[in-house]
Amino acid sequence: MRLRMFRLTLIALALVAGTAHAADAAKAITAPKPEAKADAALAKVIQESFVSKGPATVEGVTERDDVQKVCSQFADRNAVPAAVAKKVEDAQFKTIHYPADNKWLGDWKEGEKTAQSGRGMQFSDPAGGANGANCYACHRLSKDELSYGTIGPSLYQYGKLRGDSEAILRYTWGKIYNSNAYAACSNMPRFGHKGILTEQQIRDVMALLFDPASPVNQ
Repeated sequence: MRLRMFRLTLIALALVAGTAHAADAAKAITAPKPEAKADAALAKVIQESFVSKGPATVEGVTERDDVQKVCSQFADRNAVPAAVAKKVEDAQFKTIHYPADNKWLGDWKEGEKTAQSGRGMQFSDPAGGANGANCYACHRLSKDELSYGTIGPSLYQYGKLRGDSEAILRYTWGKIYNSNAYAACSNMPRFGHKGILTEQQIRDVMALLFDPASPVNQ
């Protein structure tokens, strides 16, 4: 009887040890979220390792706004909880500035230049120079363009398919100005909110999307 009890005790201890080991293994596999202390240490390394040059500044890397702080907690925008996403979108929607003169469209030819250009905000660019939007890196815009990205949806025939109602003009302007107002943690830059493009440049890109004569709508 004593031998049997001894064996049962050994089995129970083995099970407990196995459970504890499995729990430890699970903890090792699940990477913990970055702590504030770790974030501060990383910022310190960046500040000590890099220098600001031209429009590319160290502060531009280390200083994050509320949206960047929230979105950095998730692997991608699809992992953002619905309640968090709505809070981000509501806050960012309030930042959109629409054209005061209600003039939505500029020169599509200038808009094409902006869409094609990937220059700006790099250490090799002159401070205060015009930035490009590099739209073709993520979107298809024209029939003849052979090299374009597919991260974002195709914008080919954008205006031709959607028309130019007040609602679609406001939506498109807002999407360019601050993409996070419509899709929290979007990969698309917040061109207007972050001062990447000027109001006139946004008008020109809008013309590229809506003008019937632009290559987008051919």
